[in-house]
Amino acid sequence: MTATAVTDAFAQAGFVRPDYGGRCLDAVLPAAAAALCAGLGQDPAALPAGADDARTRLGLPAASRVVVVLVDGLGQELLTERAGHAPFLRSRSAETTTLTVGYPSTTAASMGMFGTGRSPGRTGLVGYTVRNPEHGGLANLVSWDGAGDATRWQREPTVFAALAATGAPVTSVGPAAFAGSGLTEAALRGATYVRAESLADRVDAALYELSAPGLVYLYWGDVDKAGHQHGWRSGAWGDALAEADRELGRLARGLPRGTLLLVTADHGMVDVDHAQLVDVAATPALARDVVLVAGEPRASHVHVRPGTAEAVAERWRATLGDAALVALRDEAVAAGWFGPVAEHVLPMLGDVVVAARGVAGVTDSRTQTPHSLTLRGMHGSFTPGEMLVPLVVSG
Repeated sequence: MTATAVTDAFAQAGFVRPDYGGRCLDAVLPAAAAALCAGLGQDPAALPAGADDARTRLGLPAASRVVVVLVDGLGQELLTERAGHAPFLRSRSAETTTLTVGYPSTTAASMGMFGTGRSPGRTGLVGYTVRNPEHGGLANLVSWDGAGDATRWQREPTVFAALAATGAPVTSVGPAAFAGSGLTEAALRGATYVRAESLADRVDAALYELSAPGLVYLYWGDVDKAGHQHGWRSGAWGDALAEADRELGRLARGLPRGTLLLVTADHGMVDVDHAQLVDVAATPALARDVVLVAGEPRASHVHVRPGTAEAVAERWRATLGDAALVALRDEAVAAGWFGPVAEHVLPMLGDVVVAARGVAGVTDSRTQTPHSLTLRGMHGSFTPGEMLVPLVVSG
């Protein structure tokens, strides 16, 4: 396929193109930092390039106190359909806009974009698992197993570090397990980390930190967890959304006057059909000439024997049919899937890149855990349910 053919197939699939540098998740934290600098009378030039432009695009007012909440897995289409469980967020519908995330639509890639304002092709956070060019094996970019030094892997400056260097107080509120973790250091280094486990405790911690000027970031992951285990149409997902919504409402009511509140997400989700998950290990046409499958079922990086990429891509297209869009690495890069791509990131991308359509996916039981293959909700591809997230702006 040519890059043009890939683009045409992308449109025919009903996929959503990442709006890198536009109305995209990569604008949120830079814009919030620029709003804080304006509120504190500081020069935003110290922030990563484009921060003030991001503030203009999102229409954020100047504020001396800013709180940014990221609800893992809260896609815009999911929120719209399950809005009955979210009276606070529903009441803010007039203050809500829709953003895209990047590709893949998964936590590690999105956190890299969020924390740096740069595309996955620049951060190297290009999947749940990624081939590590240094040893050729899998690196898990959530647990950080096999990835090594976080600052060597992710080389872009972070918004938190740049903002803290101006003297502005910057606080990150999350679970103790994330303090100093590889993904935290890669994407969010530079903030003072405050440990809090329950969402109520995190809201309390955020309110305490906002008694003085500064920026506070708060993360909540249970909506995503419920979706993975039970699916986003489940009662458990509705309950998780309702809990998050109650605490977001309490946070909003407790904020000092003039505080800017932003609520967003890192991706959405689809409930997959396990009958449409194809296992590479059990499918000779897919396994032939393949050295390693990285990524995740909805967004796969396929690394192959030298000189076989085009043949592998053709076999995968023939085998998967309408279940996925299959592109060579150069085609995917030329089509802008990963945004601008740094030279050191290219080997992390698959020789063949696969984006699932509908409710299908590609697994590899040789490297993926049995538990991961049973998940009901998955994400990573370009469908609207995965790619679109809300941005609530209040204050």
